[in-house]
Amino acid sequence: MKILHAADLHIDSPLRGLAAYEGAPEEDLRLATRRALENLVRLAIDLPVDAVLLAGDVYDGDWQDYQTGLYFSGQMARLGRAGIRVYMVSGNHDAQNLMTRSLRPPDNVHMFATDRPETVRDEKAGLAVHGQGFARWDLDENLVTAYPARDGGLFNVGLLHTGLEGGYREHKRYAPCTVADLEARDYDYWALGHVHKQQIVRNEPWIVYPGNIQGRHARETGPKGCFVVTVDGDLTVEKVQHHDLDTARWERLDVDVTDREDVDQVLSLVHEHFQQVSKERLTAVRVVLTGATSAHAALWRDRERIVNELRAAAGHYPHLWLEKVQVRTSGDDGDSGEGVSGLLTDLRRTLSVLGTDPDGLMARLSSHPLIGRMPAELRGAEGIAPHDRAWIRSLADDAYQLVESLLQEAR
Repeated sequence: MKILHAADLHIDSPLRGLAAYEGAPEEDLRLATRRALENLVRLAIDLPVDAVLLAGDVYDGDWQDYQTGLYFSGQMARLGRAGIRVYMVSGNHDAQNLMTRSLRPPDNVHMFATDRPETVRDEKAGLAVHGQGFARWDLDENLVTAYPARDGGLFNVGLLHTGLEGGYREHKRYAPCTVADLEARDYDYWALGHVHKQQIVRNEPWIVYPGNIQGRHARETGPKGCFVVTVDGDLTVEKVQHHDLDTARWERLDVDVTDREDVDQVLSLVHEHFQQVSKERLTAVRVVLTGATSAHAALWRDRERIVNELRAAAGHYPHLWLEKVQVRTSGDDGDSGEGVSGLLTDLRRTLSVLGTDPDGLMARLSSHPLIGRMPAELRGAEGIAPHDRAWIRSLADDAYQLVESLLQEAR
């Protein structure tokens, strides 16, 4: 038996702010979630799989019109014609109380109830799927404790949209539960949704987040797709394999410009990195310049020129679009330090070089609400759990963007 597990499709998720970027591939990115779903359906039919599990947030919210629902229904009907059953639960983005429009799903699709857990069995395939969807978007109850006992003689799957407790700080903990709660049900595989980064939490039993099928912005980087679960004749998981489905990919390109002496040398180095970007699909790149360099002040001062130079260079590659350039360099005098305190010291020095009032700008920066959100851990990376580092880096990026906007005002 083969089962395809996906989540967080966010079909027709709106792309905010792209119009502000010159040359942004708006049409390609707008349709990316649909194209990723088409890849999912094609993969399920080609393998073929016996079932498709969709663990919530199929939609990004209420439909603008019926076209989103009609599109999804048409894709599910393709699976139905191939004899593939679909099991799906709602999540916080497509909870029952958010959706004012609805369509009757094709006969091969089972949408789980939102007021109680239920079990659907496919005796021929040897599969039992247990699940419950979200009745409301802000669901904060632990649903797992009410899930039914396992069915003997079948491969048992728990289908759930949840934020596991003890991790994933960047995701709100809707329908929170613990790994111990999941283990207590004695199922063979937990098909989870909500966390947009793929992760195998555990393999005895299998507890899996497939991530979303298509990255939607610059913080959702890397390959996106689904997992295919292969079950042997003894109803034991033989293999869990990730398959890429995304048609457009977001990447963060960290370029260390240490020892580069001027802006032209920095630009040449970034050009070299562009040549290494995969040509398999459209890639939206955020370039982050790092390292100690004597070009540090010039990189801040000439940001507009640098962005446009690199955007022009990216235009030579049909698969590449430059989303943004961020300057995260320091001076090469070896006195920039680390963490927030080092950032502020270096920022003060940079402002002085640019002829901007450091004290006035620093006063505005220190009073901004974002600074109050920064945890003490940002002052040094020691002891930070791996699942928190991405969130902390994201928060630091927010702080840098704030600094950049204030610098624009000060010029």
